[in-house]
Amino acid sequence: MTSGVDGARAGAAYRVRALGAAFPEVRPGDDLVKLIAAGAEPGLVDGDILLVTSKIVSKAEGRIVEADDREAAIDAETVRVVARRGPLRIVENRQGLVMAAAGVDASNTPAGTVLLLPEDPDASARAIRAGLREALGVDVGVIVTDTFGRPWRNGLTDVAIGAAGVRVLDDLRGQRDAHGNLMSATVVALADELAAAGDLVKGKAAGMPVAVVSGLAHLVAAAADPGARELVRVAADDMFRLGTSEAVREAVGLRRTVREFTSEPVDGGAVRRAVAAAVTAPAPHHTTPWRFVLLETPAARTRLLDAMRDAWITDLRRDGKSEESVAKRVRRGEVLRRAPYLVVPCLVMDGSHTYGDGRRDAAEREMFVVAMGAGVQNFLVALAGEQLGSAWVSSTMFCRDVVRDVLDLPAHWDPMGAVAVGRAASAPAPRGERTVEDFLTVR
Repeated sequence: MTSGVDGARAGAAYRVRALGAAFPEVRPGDDLVKLIAAGAEPGLVDGDILLVTSKIVSKAEGRIVEADDREAAIDAETVRVVARRGPLRIVENRQGLVMAAAGVDASNTPAGTVLLLPEDPDASARAIRAGLREALGVDVGVIVTDTFGRPWRNGLTDVAIGAAGVRVLDDLRGQRDAHGNLMSATVVALADELAAAGDLVKGKAAGMPVAVVSGLAHLVAAAADPGARELVRVAADDMFRLGTSEAVREAVGLRRTVREFTSEPVDGGAVRRAVAAAVTAPAPHHTTPWRFVLLETPAARTRLLDAMRDAWITDLRRDGKSEESVAKRVRRGEVLRRAPYLVVPCLVMDGSHTYGDGRRDAAEREMFVVAMGAGVQNFLVALAGEQLGSAWVSSTMFCRDVVRDVLDLPAHWDPMGAVAVGRAASAPAPRGERTVEDFLTVR
């Protein structure tokens, strides 16, 4: 054994020491348990925690592959690209880990080969634990570690990618701190802390791939445990799951017309952030032709929708529609009533040019209408990014005078439909496939 690091946690003294200063080079097919046991004897005891570098696990499991092109190996191990900058890729790999280069390593491996992560790091940890129990008669925890970069922080550190017999998380929610404050969000990543501590004595180039933590036997779990998989945040809870370009594509793809909403209140701040995105759309002559009227109270929404319904019924009857047809059309427009929040986007022509030529004046208005559409699309996509559903309904365009009167809007504001906003009551149906080539003409 080599000298190590002493410390304390939660009143328990612990010691971290490197195992096997002369640990041999591991090759495919080697018995890793036998190698660890040889280096550990006679010092390994019940309650110790072994921190095993994933490189030696991968080598023993034959995860060395010939690859003149490391990028091709990264492609093969990648499930999705999260972010890309030049040649650097942050990806989700087959093990569900989000990390640089999918964990594919070209160091400490012969030229022309690369080293992949263990196929199932939790299973690898369980095998090592069981093997040491059989070989040495000791009940230890095992953590398989790998080196990660971290968002917003410079430098690398070791984290747990596989675990067996170790409590990987310490959930302190519901407990009180030293000042009596109730903790509501504190979940400590114990396995990652242990992995980082072990790396202090293992090092990256010291040839000591295994460390032992003694004195924290209370973290060794006797019962079955979920392994390091428990450390991976599920997609639904991951606020930082997407890289920049992927986030844009995801938000655009999430924008769907929603016609049934829950009664959950809508955060007005989220709507305002979406408006801030809307007003970055392109517009003619450096103008800002967008105005958004936010109907945040039930009374305001009911007053507008009742007046619009009455005007619509009058128009339909004037068109000679039957009462059955009128009722059917009114029901179809009730999506706005089912939403807990309404927004009326309006077009203003301030800054537009007047040519005195019908054709050119019509084209001038069309430019502003196109800019309005771009702004509303920005708005809808931004709402999707806030996990809010929406439906852009054209109804206010058919009774603009009524809308302006009820909402007390200036005469030159043109309502351009209404947007229903809220939480979708159910997941949208799958979107039909659209082939890009069907929408292209190339000259």
